[in-house]
Amino acid sequence: DGRLTFYPGNQTVALPFINFMKRYGTIFLKAYTNSPICCPSRAAMWSGLFTHLTESWNNFKGLDPDYVTWMDLLQKHGYHTKKFGKVDYTSGHHSVSNRVEAWTRDVDFLLRQEGRPMVKLTGNKTHIRVMETDWQNTDKAINWIKEEAINFTEPFVLYLGLNLPHPYPSPSTGENFGSSTFLTSPYWLKKVSYEAIKIPKWSSLSEMHPVDYYSSYTKNCTGDFTKEEVRNIRAFYYAMCAETDAMLGKIISALRDTGLLKRTIIIFTADHGELAMDHRQFYKMSMYEGSSHVPLLIMGPGIKQRHQVSDVVSLVDIYPTMLDIARIPVQQNLSGYSLMPLLLEEAENEVSTRKPRPPWVLSEFHGCNVNSSTYMLRMDTWKYITYSDGNSVLPQLFDLSADPDELENIAMKFPVVAHSLDKILRSIVNYPKVSSSVQEYNKRQFISWRQSLGQNYSNVIANLRWHQDWLKEPKKYEDAIDKWL
Repeated sequence: DGRLTFYPGNQTVALPFINFMKRYGTIFLKAYTNSPICCPSRAAMWSGLFTHLTESWNNFKGLDPDYVTWMDLLQKHGYHTKKFGKVDYTSGHHSVSNRVEAWTRDVDFLLRQEGRPMVKLTGNKTHIRVMETDWQNTDKAINWIKEEAINFTEPFVLYLGLNLPHPYPSPSTGENFGSSTFLTSPYWLKKVSYEAIKIPKWSSLSEMHPVDYYSSYTKNCTGDFTKEEVRNIRAFYYAMCAETDAMLGKIISALRDTGLLKRTIIIFTADHGELAMDHRQFYKMSMYEGSSHVPLLIMGPGIKQRHQVSDVVSLVDIYPTMLDIARIPVQQNLSGYSLMPLLLEEAENEVSTRKPRPPWVLSEFHGCNVNSSTYMLRMDTWKYITYSDGNSVLPQLFDLSADPDELENIAMKFPVVAHSLDKILRSIVNYPKVSSSVQEYNKRQFISWRQSLGQNYSNVIANLRWHQDWLKEPKKYEDAIDKWL
């Protein structure tokens, strides 16, 4: 959650290495994902293109495997390149459930797609390596820096993709039941200030926006939660953030130990945030701040220190920024804009041939847990969210300066603002047409999948993550699918 990286969010948990980057680098106060879910978001970051251009519609469908990423271009221009950990931009390791849930989101039924979020403590007060896979990948990156990067005469680019801070798959029911356990150890939980944890205000279920209600239901969050449960989910999430911060610290230390820190640019960001019970939801897939607002910090030679940038930026800006750093000509057809003009101590004399950075960012979502394609335009103090064709579902408008918690939808109160933002959005993307394309794609994919299973498809669905609801009335849900098709 990008709000953790600056005041007041950072009062909740100790993040010493994030703070180190803030002190010696630049922090972006308004950085957003271009799609609040793993694979589509990463597809945007690695391609520099918006989601409707990559057609990365869900967690299974990303970039073509042979797509030329910014790292490929850097390699062509003489950089040593290395990737460790989670990459996920062509297709994620995502279950059949994930796909079927995304394809069938337009079906007129409500089925829980997740296990109820819960917390779990593991180990003791000295147990540091909770997410062992991430630590192993961090170890590999450190060894690569110390044993290989230190000897290079040409520049290098190293990518380390961590899974934390991310809820764990519920171990009791296997992968298909969904990721819903916030897991940490007493060592990391000590870093969290329980008193500083804000309990989010929830609308009543009857007052929720219909898309929010669908999301909350599919995420199994419409039941009763005590304040203690909510506080614990948030505390455990923050503890997972502290563990992530420690891995960042290991990379910074490795660069310092090898003498590379002063001549290396470090970028820290995330593919999406975590709602952690904001708006009666956990996970991502939402345009609310907890899910769509990401951290973005950059430090290194020539980059302003203790600098805060309040311009809105997004992950598609990473691609042109990487090319800019490497002094590779930036392509003209990208959705993103280089961040370097906002970062550098001294403005470079070269006159950019690129158009000036627009005053807005775009995010969109087409995957599971949401029953409509969603589009968000962030501009000035406004956040405008619209759905599907723009008519069948009510849009939302929030003034983030007056209402940072996004509790009051003022689209009806400020129709001129809503209309103006919608006009800008339509100039960027013909979103009713994109929504229609996604609907057709979902149907084609589902029909193809169903045909591959023959008569057995209902039994297969009955064993996916929504089995608890499906098994109660399978005929009802089969009929709903037939009606949709």
